[in-house]
Amino acid sequence: MGTTESSLVDTVRARPGLLLVAVLGGLLLVDLLAKLAGVSVGPIGGALSVDRFRSNLWSGLVIGLVIGLAGIGLSLTYSILSFANFSHGDLVSTGAFTGWGVAFLIAGFGDVPVRTLLSVRDAGSASPGDIGAHILTTPGAILVGLVAAFVVTAAVALALDRAFYKPMRDRDGISILIASIGAALIVRYLLQFVYGSDRRGITASVDASNLVFGPLGISIDAHELTIVVAALGLMLAMHFMLQRTKLGTAMRAMADNKDLALITGIPAERVVTATWIIGGGLAGASGYLYVLLRGTIQFDFGWLLLLLIFAAVILGGIGSVYGAIAGGLVIGVVFTTSTIWIPSDFNQAAAFAVMILMLLLRPEGLFGGVSTA
Repeated sequence: MGTTESSLVDTVRARPGLLLVAVLGGLLLVDLLAKLAGVSVGPIGGALSVDRFRSNLWSGLVIGLVIGLAGIGLSLTYSILSFANFSHGDLVSTGAFTGWGVAFLIAGFGDVPVRTLLSVRDAGSASPGDIGAHILTTPGAILVGLVAAFVVTAAVALALDRAFYKPMRDRDGISILIASIGAALIVRYLLQFVYGSDRRGITASVDASNLVFGPLGISIDAHELTIVVAALGLMLAMHFMLQRTKLGTAMRAMADNKDLALITGIPAERVVTATWIIGGGLAGASGYLYVLLRGTIQFDFGWLLLLLIFAAVILGGIGSVYGAIAGGLVIGVVFTTSTIWIPSDFNQAAAFAVMILMLLLRPEGLFGGVSTA
């Protein structure tokens, strides 16, 4: 028996669940190919057209980019501050509301009362069409709103650190984790108090808003294209900052060995401040883009999205920025393509099942271990 074959046998013996996952994955792949060919060989799921599969896959990639963008901040916080920040989801909501308040103010100023615009349509009877916020009709408003979402949420994240987390910096992770849950509740119900609790539409509809028909026949909505460009741009900026700047080097050093970083003179408090600014800003930007994708907003949507963000971070390797991005893409694709076999009401369960399998088979995640880079 060759060395490679022996190693494979040892791996299967050590992790018997790996064989089951491989068999199940193979069966699903065969069933998928059969459905695309118009042949029904499995007991679950109906017919599947190539167009529907392309659409599901594209939607999954778009959602995955948003989740991955939000996961970057969560991974930064964990790798440098060593605690799971449960207020992260409500920072996502904060960015969405504040960013869209600014976007509405620019798009509808003069035609709609200012209070209605800043409260994201909670005060008054203006419809999304009255405001007209759409990337094709008010591109400046949409882009300024994205910047506002980043800046305001970064400020809120920094304020939470100064109020709650900094005084507890030397305590154990469980204490800070519980404090983050309290901070999450405070932020969430402040949002409810300021913006209301009703779910409402946000973006205006524009005829012929599908701009691109890709070589594979995918119809791409203008807002989806905006999300992809914005998310990839922010991710590339994050990569450049981590790899090419002194701040990025300091962040990576703090993530790898905090005590050694302190001995070498790295200004730890400045790095922590930058971590909250960048992580909070990216969370706010992701919330803003998620609303651009979905077209609706509600005060607690970030809290509900937090579970998927955690799933992405764990899947990619908690503490790894690039792992969060990869995990987000995997979760997004599973979230949308799982509806081929199961009802859409259960697609979150499919995403969490993938996360659990990763914990069982590779606990360190796709990118293995706590590392900012």
